[in-house]
Amino acid sequence: MIGDAAELVAGVSPVLEVPFDDAGHVDFTSFDRLVAHLLATGISSAMFPGFASEFYKLSDRERSQLREHFLAQTRSLDTVAAIISITEHATELAKAGAVTAVEAGADVINLLPPHLLSPGRDAVLDHVRAVLAAVAPVPVVLQYAPAQTGISLDANSIASLARAHPNLRLVKVESALPGALIEELRNGTPPLRALVGYGGLEMIDGVNHGAIGVQPGCSFVEIYLEIWGRIQRSDVPGARALHGELLKYISHWMQSVELIIAAEKTISVRRGLINSAHCRAPSHPLDRHEMRIIDEFLSEFAELLPPPSS
Repeated sequence: MIGDAAELVAGVSPVLEVPFDDAGHVDFTSFDRLVAHLLATGISSAMFPGFASEFYKLSDRERSQLREHFLAQTRSLDTVAAIISITEHATELAKAGAVTAVEAGADVINLLPPHLLSPGRDAVLDHVRAVLAAVAPVPVVLQYAPAQTGISLDANSIASLARAHPNLRLVKVESALPGALIEELRNGTPPLRALVGYGGLEMIDGVNHGAIGVQPGCSFVEIYLEIWGRIQRSDVPGARALHGELLKYISHWMQSVELIIAAEKTISVRRGLINSAHCRAPSHPLDRHEMRIIDEFLSEFAELLPPPSS
């Protein structure tokens, strides 16, 4: 049984993608294979669902079924924290969804604040407080993604939430130049640990300011693990060099969420992790130039990206 699950949310914590078959149905067999592959890489946490999971294109039933498939592979592991993300916009639905996720076996809750139709700051904070209270003492990660949501919060407001609700343990920072916020969170009262999101685009900057991990997509998690490993071995020049090579690609793919989802799914297919790169419409169809970039990426990082073991 996991002790303090929040402590396992560190290093590289991928967000699971959702494979569909060519007809657009959820491919649970591919999903199970993908989860098994990721667990075999040695990660200590993973999250479902997120933007990389196309959560906004899944039915409630599909989310529930996929969550169960994910948790079925993590329940018996005391070295891996299963993070279940709560994305419901309505506060009552978010509270109920978070409680249900905990009852199903979630070790950690990730909370994406409501953002549709630009709710006021006080309403957003009330929503976060309600979910924190509903699942206490289960640890919660607050997802701060202003580019995707338009919601802006400062370190003092987040620290205030944590003082009232000690189960707010981490913040996933997905803002441009995340270092300043990460450092403010680390030096606040209480100190809060932070993950770098946004595809790990600012991974090095985040770590330099105290981030304890990165939460990217899942199709080439081994590259992030190698970067993280070099950081842990104090090989900062090596980590910076490898991240610089990766930046050539993710800086292009991160121009839009749908683009990086399509690129990552194509990479997963090419690696044998899933069977189809299908994305539910509306999506970003990859053109020949983008497919060539994927070819170059897979060639450059071939040594770090083996096929699945089974």
